[in-house]
Amino acid sequence: MDLNKIDLGWHSFFEKAFQPYQNEDGWVAGRVSLEHKHMYRVQTESGEMLAEISGKMRHNALRREDYPAVGDWVVLSLREGEQRAVIHAVLPRRSKFSRKVAGQVTEEQIVATNVDTVFLVSALNQDFNVRRIERYLVLAWESGANPVIVLSKADLCENPDELAEEVAAVAIGVPIHIISSAEHRGLDALARYITQGQTVALLGSSGVGKSTLVNHIYGRDILNIGDIRADDDKGKHTTTHRELILLPDGGILIDTPGMRELQLWSASEGLSTSFQDIEEVAEQCFFQDCKHENEPKCAVKAALDTGTLAAERFQSYVKLQKELAYLARKEDKGLQAAEKAKWKKIHQSLKSQPHR
Repeated sequence: MDLNKIDLGWHSFFEKAFQPYQNEDGWVAGRVSLEHKHMYRVQTESGEMLAEISGKMRHNALRREDYPAVGDWVVLSLREGEQRAVIHAVLPRRSKFSRKVAGQVTEEQIVATNVDTVFLVSALNQDFNVRRIERYLVLAWESGANPVIVLSKADLCENPDELAEEVAAVAIGVPIHIISSAEHRGLDALARYITQGQTVALLGSSGVGKSTLVNHIYGRDILNIGDIRADDDKGKHTTTHRELILLPDGGILIDTPGMRELQLWSASEGLSTSFQDIEEVAEQCFFQDCKHENEPKCAVKAALDTGTLAAERFQSYVKLQKELAYLARKEDKGLQAAEKAKWKKIHQSLKSQPHR
């Protein structure tokens, strides 16, 4: 496939960021398509390269976000005739979908970067969960990409339109598409998001049909898919890594593994955007610092009492607020540790220099 940087998602934003590196002989920009343990597959105008990061970049990296992620544009020096390269820098990101890593460690996991549109895929079967969709929306809005909700496996649901209305009530202004890959229903409507140079990431729980959807959009089976388990109506988990896929007719997909655990990461703006209906009501409270508990003239309590605000949605909002507040406290400690590590590296570097 003959490619240029526009096909790969190049933008004037990256052109400007790459200018300081243009004087370096033989340095080019490429886009990370796959991450191995210590290596990266990178797409360039010269073809696919196997790349590793430079020693200097590794030395200066303090946190996971300092390393390349799938979707990143990176600065490369090519090894002629080897289809191999060295990564010297990661260009600034236009968008970044992140979550907290699973478990007790307070660390960011970058799922995909430089994405224009996020397909939030949720199956219309026994696994359907509006609260989970709310959580995905918070992170999608925070990422800087535009969310689109894709309700898959409509053939397994008796009332897909009713469930779509439930989603619409919590996804204000977000496009919603009902699809069925088995029945080829609603799939053509997704094509308008996947045009030349546009990057679409697919996110969702295990078994919601992301790989099947990728295969349909691509035009043939390029990803393995699993059958539905009879006992719980869930699909088998098939995708095991994040991968950037170039489509034959233009456009770029980033397929991601199913997320069994989706913890928020630094998403205060995304929370406000996702729950703007609640925050608009809260602005009418008599006290600016109203906690919506026992304060008089609380507009939120009044809306809950009259039913104009759903109790489940408000409880979800409060839960996510508390989760973000806890994460912020933990992250502050992490930043302090990172700053300490940075200065330790600087002092070690100074000590290792010969005295004059």
